[in-house]
Amino acid sequence: MKKQTHHLRFIDVLRLSFRVFRTKPLRSILTITGMSFGIGVVLVLVSMGYGLQYILIGRLVTTEDSLISMEALYPPESELTITSEDISKIKNLSEVAEVSPVAEFSGSVESSNGSGLILTKIVDPNYFRLSGQNIDFGEIIGDNDPRIILSRSALQLTNLNNVNEKTDFKKTTNPIAVSVYYQGQGDDLTVEEVKPTTQLSLAGVITDELQPPFAIIPVNYLSEKPLFYRSVWVKAKNIDMVEKLRDQLIEQGFFISAKIDLVQQATKAMDIITMILAVIGITALVVAAVGMLNTMLVSFLERIEEIGIIKSLGATDKDVRRLFLMESVVMGFLGGVFGVLMGLLGGQIGNYTIAWLASRFGGKPVLLFLTPQWFIILVVVVATFIGLLAGLWPAHRAASLSPKEALNKH
Repeated sequence: MKKQTHHLRFIDVLRLSFRVFRTKPLRSILTITGMSFGIGVVLVLVSMGYGLQYILIGRLVTTEDSLISMEALYPPESELTITSEDISKIKNLSEVAEVSPVAEFSGSVESSNGSGLILTKIVDPNYFRLSGQNIDFGEIIGDNDPRIILSRSALQLTNLNNVNEKTDFKKTTNPIAVSVYYQGQGDDLTVEEVKPTTQLSLAGVITDELQPPFAIIPVNYLSEKPLFYRSVWVKAKNIDMVEKLRDQLIEQGFFISAKIDLVQQATKAMDIITMILAVIGITALVVAAVGMLNTMLVSFLERIEEIGIIKSLGATDKDVRRLFLMESVVMGFLGGVFGVLMGLLGGQIGNYTIAWLASRFGGKPVLLFLTPQWFIILVVVVATFIGLLAGLWPAHRAASLSPKEALNKH
């Protein structure tokens, strides 16, 4: 007579798999906690790697146009300056979309509270878009905008101590008097003082302590344009033309600094750092996985009699295997979910702490821990898969036991 077997339904297997949380709650909680800790460490470290990369790339590339733009200037040892003829030649290159020349001359700045000597940078309206120059607080100068940008050290010369991050620059009416001193070239030592054609006010501040006091002034509001320039920002028509455009500018004797090169180098460096952080986190995850494997083996040894009984009642090898695998998968999944929550909480605490320290010491807050959504999903899937792997051997051993062998061993 053919022996009848009774296959357990999926819902029954799932219900039985949760029974371990009632019979062995402390061990189950400790196992899930160990997995959660490993997942949390991975998430925090990788999030820090992504955050560092985002901060670095964000500082290098603030506009889309700046990624395909490059700064061209003659090497300092050549003592050459860029003339209007040089700029015309650059504009005529087929790969060039637009240019933005930058002139630098000494000058002075004065307000009702103070004055001092500064370096003036004379730019076109598209300078900020092509160069990606950051403004730490305030606004970027727009077209037909009679305002200037000052460095923090230049701001201190004018004693405008009431200007800070909370200043509404649209309503700021403090007039800034600026003079630019055009110097001749070569043996021509004549100096010409050039003043703005209209009253200028403050648009924003750059907090760069490494540079001397400087002001960025729109060329449209000077009575005379510069006769020569220190550098020129050149934008390629598209990213595929960047390499060819750079080669042509180098052939003309220019020294080139391209944001895309810096971005590529920074990306490679940050990828390595992220990988190192991930390896450290995965080490903690492997330790947690070994702990789960140990838990499943102990569970198998404690339940040999139970295996014999349910097999005697008609459960198949497949049912027993599914029961053990379901338990390990559930613990792996829960470990992944709670690990993600632990990692996200740790990252939020880290970001909050950094923001608090920045506000306390006058710095600018940054998001150091940044977690991509796809990585959260990947972490939960990987944790569930680890749980599956941890249950394979115990499930195989449990399924291979015959009812007689199981009851005799007990």
